[in-house]
Amino acid sequence: MLLTETEARAYTDKILSYVTAADASVGVSSDKLSHLRFAGNNFLTSGQRISRGANVTVWIDGKRGSSSTNDLDDASLKTMVEQAEKLARLSPVDREYLPTLSKQVYKPVNGYVEETANLSLSNRASNIGGIIDECQKNKLIGGGFHSARAQAGASATKNGNFEFEKSTNVSLSMTARTTDGTSSGYFLRSHFDINRLDTKRIAREAVRKALDGANAKAIEPGAYTVILESQAVADLLGGLGNSFNARNADEGRSVYSAPGGKTKLGERIFDERISIYSDPWNSELPGSQSSQGGIPAEKLYLVRNGVLENLIYNRYWAKQKGKEPTPGPVNTIFETSGKTSSVEEMIKATERGILVSRFWYIRGTDARTASSTGLTRDGVWFIENGKISYPVKNFRFNQSVVQMLAPGNVELIGVSERVGGSEGGGSNSSLLPALKLKVFNFTSQSEAV
Repeated sequence: MLLTETEARAYTDKILSYVTAADASVGVSSDKLSHLRFAGNNFLTSGQRISRGANVTVWIDGKRGSSSTNDLDDASLKTMVEQAEKLARLSPVDREYLPTLSKQVYKPVNGYVEETANLSLSNRASNIGGIIDECQKNKLIGGGFHSARAQAGASATKNGNFEFEKSTNVSLSMTARTTDGTSSGYFLRSHFDINRLDTKRIAREAVRKALDGANAKAIEPGAYTVILESQAVADLLGGLGNSFNARNADEGRSVYSAPGGKTKLGERIFDERISIYSDPWNSELPGSQSSQGGIPAEKLYLVRNGVLENLIYNRYWAKQKGKEPTPGPVNTIFETSGKTSSVEEMIKATERGILVSRFWYIRGTDARTASSTGLTRDGVWFIENGKISYPVKNFRFNQSVVQMLAPGNVELIGVSERVGGSEGGGSNSSLLPALKLKVFNFTSQSEAV
């Protein structure tokens, strides 16, 4: 079962009581994960895993050692601490060591729902059964993964800080494919509240994309106007908040670096309608109450009206630069200050372009230009004169995110919705809109479906 706050505090106090080192940070965690996997229009696996664990990091004469265990009995916890202290004595000096935090004040978030943590297995089976029936009715082959997770844990320091937090997340990803294997559709959504996960919509969209993608044509790669559905935006931008690293920018290793060891803080880098921020208490996307290093999280703008407003300083780098550490980000929210448009309205406003459902196998290529490469997948269509003309075969792309969102390249922006990157399976969602972009770079064709 998940740890209660009382249990978590008792464990952290016990671990700290075994520490003889000058400083230490400890943590305990509990995790409940259940899943149902289906493939070939059949239930495949169903299971549940419940686990608990603990970890400790100690510093002796400025030297660091860490250890962890998944046994929480007294002997195992004591051995864990002894191992960490032994490693610390053998280690080089940690040049970035700072004393652990003293007591902090955290404002709780509301990201835990009991019904998600203890979902009804019969309801889940019934929902997935309905999805399989929908695939069979449309002569498609369906497969997917339904996952529900609940977590509770705490961290504490030898200097008196303690934090407890619990959260839930449930997701469903689904692929529907034609029997000849030439067309497929994909859809993914997640939520912390299982009652707000629309499984019927997920099935409906995956089925529709598979049917609409049949008989795709090959067209030449190149620079095209594109409409990116929110899933495609999530695949590209879901981890965008982590790119605002101050140290990388100060050291010339970031797209936000400027000549002479300076940064682009205060410059308009993105379209003026774009704001990107973190808000731990957003009702649709609750974040953590603590940010990097255990600092209490706060609402934080990274980009406001296209202007780079903040970079992320951890405690060590903030001290080096004489700044305050950054209280975030703990989630990513992308919003527009202008008028929003639906995907249908974007299509009607496009004379010639490409509609992309999602991206896959995305890998960074150059941090200094925020560039990445990857593939389209599970639904690409060509647009002519405000209408979808026909499906097209997949592409590989190479694209700078900053150039993609630059002033003059963003034509229309949709309403932000909760969506996670497909490679993460919905475990890390953001609030992101669909986008219509003037230019997007497709570099070669791909035979992937």
